[in-house]
Amino acid sequence: MPDSRLLIGPLLRRVVGTRATVWVETSGPAVVRVRTADGAWGQAPTFSAYDHHYALVVVEGLTPDSATSYEVLIDDEVAWPVAKSGFPPSVIRTRAADDRDQPVKLIFGSCRETTQHATTRRLPPDALDAYARRLMAEPEPGALPDLLVLLGDQVYADVTSPTVRRLLKRRRRRPKDAPTDQVVSFDEYTKLYLESWRDPEIRWLLSTVPSVMIFDDHEVIDDWNTSASWRAELRQQPWWAERIRSGLASYWVYQHLGNLSPDEIADDPLYAKVVAAEDATSVLREFGERVDREADEAHDTERWRAVQYQWSYSLDLGRTRLVMLDNRCSRVLEPGNRAMLPPGEWSWFLDRAHGVYDHLVVGTSLPWLLPPAIHHVEAWNERLADSRRRWPSRLSEQIRRAWDLEHWAAFRRSFDALGALFARIGSGTPGETGDRVGAGPAYAPPASISVLSGDVHHSYVARVRFDDPSVRTPVHQLTCSPIHNQVPAAMRPLMKLGWLPGPAAAARALARSAGVRRPSVRWKKLAGPYFGNAVATLEHSGRGAEVLIEGTTSDGHLRQVARQRLAAGD
Repeated sequence: MPDSRLLIGPLLRRVVGTRATVWVETSGPAVVRVRTADGAWGQAPTFSAYDHHYALVVVEGLTPDSATSYEVLIDDEVAWPVAKSGFPPSVIRTRAADDRDQPVKLIFGSCRETTQHATTRRLPPDALDAYARRLMAEPEPGALPDLLVLLGDQVYADVTSPTVRRLLKRRRRRPKDAPTDQVVSFDEYTKLYLESWRDPEIRWLLSTVPSVMIFDDHEVIDDWNTSASWRAELRQQPWWAERIRSGLASYWVYQHLGNLSPDEIADDPLYAKVVAAEDATSVLREFGERVDREADEAHDTERWRAVQYQWSYSLDLGRTRLVMLDNRCSRVLEPGNRAMLPPGEWSWFLDRAHGVYDHLVVGTSLPWLLPPAIHHVEAWNERLADSRRRWPSRLSEQIRRAWDLEHWAAFRRSFDALGALFARIGSGTPGETGDRVGAGPAYAPPASISVLSGDVHHSYVARVRFDDPSVRTPVHQLTCSPIHNQVPAAMRPLMKLGWLPGPAAAARALARSAGVRRPSVRWKKLAGPYFGNAVATLEHSGRGAEVLIEGTTSDGHLRQVARQRLAAGD
């Protein structure tokens, strides 16, 4: 039976105990039902916004430690699976009721341009496509990962395909009012997701493997929230207000809503307003405007305040805790007080980072640890950008934007705070609660701490070195990027040089000349850098941890490019 009423989906998002959430976009208002082969089911009416229709269905009554196929019905007509697709059945896999001793497998990566971009640019084969095809060839439940973690740039609002550009050209009457090659409105954003998530292999993968996501800059615009002056200049553009509210609203609908557990969805006041409205367009428009306005309180004022809507979230799988951090929307951009998260959200992060688990995984779209030479250049630039002298400050701001110097290294306060947090957790010392260090309870050190990141269009593994010998937990930076994109060839030698001792020492001397103190941690590259399209697997078994990075071959298969043991286990 054709699936013309099912525009996008189903996306299997969260599986929590005996419940699962399934997200869909339909071609019109409908009641969407999901039912499994073993009798579990759930249904929900669609909600409407901007003449588009969506449903998030909570499936109840799943059997623990099982994998069961399912189908999606729209007004009692089967819309999924697609007849004669040749793909294996989509399944919902649950973990054991007591999954503390069950291994955890996370697949992660970032930066995926739609395959239609390959019509104008020669990109290497899509790593997520290749992973999906391999999984289809071995669709046994044991081969399925527990979670797909997408770390940013799931769509590119500012780098569009020929198909989308043709649509935009027809819509733009006056080019000066909006870019002719970039999306601005909510409806234009929907075309990006339609183009990307209806890729047949990706569609099957997202229907079978649970997924969580976080945005990076390209979901809105390149270098989003680089600095306070960048933000002020963009707000002068006549199309920016529509762009930012549409970007935030569409991200909430297509990506963030599915990040929430069934209980979190039930408690989300925005979701309650959206499903209660006959037409939620005004609700989402006001939401996008409000979130951007609230972010100003962190971005632009002298007194830091917490934003009201939080994009960061966390979840537990067995003895693994994943905490995903917003590195973009809620940044503090005030010169001299820059921070990746405002104080209220940082306090939330501290609370979630402490606990009883074997493995802590922190997801950030931007790497915490860069090649050392690049790190020192970013720290040098931040210091000069905060100068009270006008010309060094202005020149450094220009360099910051031109060279994309906006990672954790360029938010030194947050870089040091994250290292200090890992040191405390890794040594088993009491946690930090609010502004009080040592106020929380003591915990046994976890077996591993891993920071998952993307953005930089190459992949590598680095290990942190702490001066404090009491830190017993190994801490690693795991960067996997891109899934489907590429770094310019001219940039590759610079990125390689960034890891070498000579360039790192020269860049450190440059930073020292501006008064930048030595980083609070040191780190060493263990694998990489690899510059092709790639997808990575982080696996936890007991107290052991290992990461595998696989790149694509010219014929669209995966090959191992790095394998690194992160924790030896018991």
